[in-house]
Amino acid sequence: MTNLEKFFTALNTLRANTECTVNGNIVTEDNFNNNIQWTTGVDGEMAITVSSCPHSELTWTAVKAEMDKL
Repeated sequence: MTNLEKFFTALNTLRANTECTVNGNIVTEDNFNNNIQWTTGVDGEMAITVSSCPHSELTWTAVKAEMDKL
């Protein structure tokens, strides 16, 4: 399983149906904080995204712990 697959599996475990776009691998807290666009809604056909995680349960520590289990 790749790091990216682990990342998305961990997200789904912690918060089902979370949508985001990832730029590169998420292997460090810096990657987690800077390389993800989190989808918060849709305006017509365009996704509304934010760069900081809008979900309090999805911290780097929690995501990394789940990734390490895989």
